[in-house]
Amino acid sequence: MYTALEHAKMCADSVMAKFTPDTLPPENHFHYHQGVFLSGVEKIYKLTKEERYRLYIMEWVDNHVKEDGTCPTAEIKSLDDIQPGILLFGLYETTGYKKYKKLLDTFFDALEKWPTNNHGAVWHKFRNPDQLWLDTMYMYGLFTAMYCKKFNTPYMFGKLLTQVKLIRERMFNPATGLPYHMWDDSKRHEFVDKESGLAKVHWGRATGWYMVSLAEFTEYAPKDSELYMLSVEIGRELLDTLFKYQDKETGMWYQVLDKVDDKRNWLESSCTALITYAAAKLYNNGIIGEEYKDRIISGYNGALSKTEITGNTLSVTNVCVGTGVGREDYYLHRPTVSNDLHGAGAFIMMCTEVEKLMNK
Repeated sequence: MYTALEHAKMCADSVMAKFTPDTLPPENHFHYHQGVFLSGVEKIYKLTKEERYRLYIMEWVDNHVKEDGTCPTAEIKSLDDIQPGILLFGLYETTGYKKYKKLLDTFFDALEKWPTNNHGAVWHKFRNPDQLWLDTMYMYGLFTAMYCKKFNTPYMFGKLLTQVKLIRERMFNPATGLPYHMWDDSKRHEFVDKESGLAKVHWGRATGWYMVSLAEFTEYAPKDSELYMLSVEIGRELLDTLFKYQDKETGMWYQVLDKVDDKRNWLESSCTALITYAAAKLYNNGIIGEEYKDRIISGYNGALSKTEITGNTLSVTNVCVGTGVGREDYYLHRPTVSNDLHGAGAFIMMCTEVEKLMNK
């Protein structure tokens, strides 16, 4: 029987054995696919202090970041390409290399000036004007919160607070208690409701990213701040709602969270891992109590049930491929893959936080 940390290491090692840092997909792109996976690897390093994990991360980053602190393979008009910037904090701390700090500052300057809709909601990408996605909160929010705490720029916590408030006010469905995937204030997107501007689908992985962002804010925001208190409040409320949609038999969550009786729907690994990670972090940070522990372990076991172990290789199955915004049928017919970096990264993140929970 493997521990949660051993499962995390087995998953990371499987991907690292398959890809050298310079070939980690998508090649020649500083992108959140790699950033999500490598943030999981970094969490293993923090628990084990095994240098091979830190060096793998550093080699991937150095393949993209030049000595002058520029990153030609990142499109600084897309939050997806800023997300891997969270890896720079640890590398700067362990090496002191100025190029990492320069790129951190470049990304933060971009986020300070990032366009918003008329209500103050940040665009997910420049080519998606007026659109706030649930995914945005992880891609934008975690880097911003980490920078604010590390380099004492607390005023940007206010911009994060605006996003949290807008999502609560504009994107939650009162009938289900769940947030919708996207809000387009301009109502131009072809798949949104023309009255509300909402893409009315409760997509599991996007909700997972939002849940993760709330949990992370409780770690980085000042404890006396409105952002911290609202993240705690919404995090508890949303977690309670999500547990209502957790499959009782498997402990997993569905690709489309509320369509539990739709035969086209399926139990999806990455959203299960992200929700479980967020719940475990809230538990480890003392925000939720013992009454949640069994449900968290159930989520972990559910995600674990969708892995395949052959020798020392672990594959995470039932992972939805990269997904944009569409109608409900679009989400229900998405292909699934094994050890896609979305799924591997989420699985590793979950395992490292569950390891802390088990040892608490």
